[in-house]
Amino acid sequence: MRRALLLVLCVVLSGCSAASDPAATEDGAAAATVAATPAAPLTNPAIGALFLDGTHFCTASVVHSAPGDLLLTAAHCLHDGEGGEYATGISFAPGYHDGVAPYGYWEVSDPQVPDGWAGSSDPDLDVGFATARQAGTTKTLESVTGANTLLTGGGFDHPITLTGYPDEREAPVVCHGTSAQADTYQMRVACPGFTTGTSGGPWVVGPDPKTGLGTVVGVIGGYLYGGDDPDTSYSSYFDTDVATLYRKMDARG
Repeated sequence: MRRALLLVLCVVLSGCSAASDPAATEDGAAAATVAATPAAPLTNPAIGALFLDGTHFCTASVVHSAPGDLLLTAAHCLHDGEGGEYATGISFAPGYHDGVAPYGYWEVSDPQVPDGWAGSSDPDLDVGFATARQAGTTKTLESVTGANTLLTGGGFDHPITLTGYPDEREAPVVCHGTSAQADTYQMRVACPGFTTGTSGGPWVVGPDPKTGLGTVVGVIGGYLYGGDDPDTSYSSYFDTDVATLYRKMDARG
């Protein structure tokens, strides 16, 4: 499982809309077309690792916004969920690989998660945003790394490129697969090797061959914090709740 901040299993409360095991309600996720492999350094510098106390623990990516400083990740990477609070002291290293942060470390602030995650750990709302700024520069994060665009309400079936930073590696792994519906508001994809630390890893559609930038339709999270099997990853579906939260963050500019 991909849980990072609290090492517990997700308990689906009676108020959660995903009340069943997605794996039991679907015939099976579409098979990955390529096995997970280490990503070439800087293939997509908009993707990076989240650090806390000197150790990377989750994955995040830059999404386009008017202020140019917006990060997208799983809600559980930013907030403990029901009865908990927001994490502090997080930094983001875009393009991180092999102990090198080519664009430096960016201070993460103003984390925002849906009310349904903060109030009841709803796995259908395991999506979060935050801002990232770097001391000593007037440049925005997006101007340095580029950014993916965000798609909400785009359906469940997509050919995607999935990227994440396993805790045990100092470089990301990447997989090409096809996402499928797992439950009413859950997506899944068969991609091997996505272990703890890959939470928040973006599901990118139509990546540019040179930059890797594309459109994000999901992030590793949702059911059981992204799944308890490293070969199958889940995402909350990007619906109107996610769109509303994104517009709130984008309007800061």
